[in-house]
Parts: sequence; C-alpha cells; structure tokens
Amino acid sequence: MTGLTIRAASKVEFAIAVDWAAAEGWNPGLDDLAVFHGVDPAGFLMGFAGDEPVSSISVVRYGGGFGFLGFYIVHPDHRGTGLGIATWRAGMAHLGERTVGLDGVVAQQHNYRKSGFVLAGNNLRHTGTVAIDRADAAIAGIQRVTAADLPALIAYDRRHFPAPRDGFVRDWVTGPRTALIAGRDGDIAGYGVIRACRTGFKIGPLFADDEAVAHDLFVALCASHDGPTEVSLDTPDGNQAAVRLAERFGLAPVFETARMYRGPAPALAVASVFGVTTFELG
Repeated sequence: MTGLTIRAASKVEFAIAVDWAAAEGWNPGLDDLAVFHGVDPAGFLMGFAGDEPVSSISVVRYGGGFGFLGFYIVHPDHRGTGLGIATWRAGMAHLGERTVGLDGVVAQQHNYRKSGFVLAGNNLRHTGTVAIDRADAAIAGIQRVTAADLPALIAYDRRHFPAPRDGFVRDWVTGPRTALIAGRDGDIAGYGVIRACRTGFKIGPLFADDEAVAHDLFVALCASHDGPTEVSLDTPDGNQAAVRLAERFGLAPVFETARMYRGPAPALAVASVFGVTTFELG
C-alpha cells in the first residue's frame, strides 16, 4: 500500500491497538499498556495511512537474545491491502536475529511457519466465575509482594522466562495489580499476579513449584477481590496439573493459542508454569 508509514508509537498512540485487541476478544488488562510500553518503547509499532492508524505490532526486545511478538492487528477496514505483511516485516526487522516467541491464533500457524516459526505447544485460556470467601483464603506462607522480596522474586521469575525482565517484573507486581508470593522453608515456592481486565480478571503469571502451591496462590488471588469474580487463567497444555487446577475451580476453555518460536525454543520449567504472564509479552 502506498502512503503507509510504520513507526514506533507513543503510549497514547498505541492505546488504540489495545482497543483493537479488545474488539478481537483478547480482553486486555485495564492497566497493561503503561507496563508493556515501558519494557521497550521502540517496540510498539503502528502503521499510519496519513494520520490514520491502520495496523499494529508489538516486538518487545528482552536483551540481545530474545524477543516476543504481539498485538499483530490490521484494522478490519484495511485488511487484504498488504498492510499486514508490511507491518510484520517492520516488526521482525526490529527484533533482528533474536529468538522470537509469539502466542498466535491457532488457525494462522501456517502463516507464521512461512517466517520460520515452529510450534512449541498450545496455551489454553480457561475462564469462569470463582467465589472464594476471604476468610477461607488466609493461607500460611502467602503474602503480598514487598520491595524486600524483589531480588529473590526476580531470580525466581528468571527460571520461568527465556530472558531477564527485571524492570517488567518490578512494575508488574506493583501498581493496580495484586501480587502474592508463596514461601516455603525460607525460599520462594511461587508467585502470582491478578489484574482487572475489560471483563473480569486475569491471573498471570502463576508460577509455582508444585500443584499445592499453585492451588493456594490461586485461591488467595481470587479472594483478593470481593464477591464472585470472573477469572481467566492461561495454561500451557503441556502442564496437565495447571489444566486440572483450572477445571477444579470451574474454569472452562474459551480459546487457545499456538506458542511458536523462531530460533531455538527456550528450555523452560513448564511444569512450574500454571499461568502464562500475558499472551502479548510472553
């Protein structure tokens, strides 16, 4: 398409892409963008036809070796015009030779394979209404994350993500989100974050050494909000304990994504990943 300009978008400009994601049914968090954009401000690209935003892609760089792709959207009025591939190429150029991950629409896997992406497994979004009395959620060893916990928490997160993301973790466990940490014998045994979304709440990440810790964190996170709560949990299909946890609380699959990588797939402790952090940033 002639007249297309693709460039890094400001946080204010990229807010429209979050609205597009909501219209596509991705149910973004109410306060996601500030944290997301801060990870790599140059990695939130938009295509403009004149002054009109028409496409988006986020291509967040985590150091020199890893990146994650999300928000790959063309406005419905401009699909089929070549905007998508132009935006894609600009995003991939930003990521360079890094290993790149994405959570894509399952039906679009063949298109991602054309760019060298290989399927590593699927992630299942489970959603349902959970009602837990606060009195039932006073679980020993679980407490809110404090500043003093951050060094150990960042080290624990590093076991479950392909690259260091210290700044993201610091911001993600503060602000309007509720972040809880589980301790065992003086060490971290898990942590989780719950945040308000366009509809209900999402829990992510939910990392835990075992199913019992994941269960206790899930209960405590759900109980941090009054009354019956619609909750979503994005579980790797390779962790059947995570799927069992979602089903135990009446959550049902609503859609799935294809987790794919261009380059060597990272070796992650999938058995400890009970909830993916986000489909947008990995």
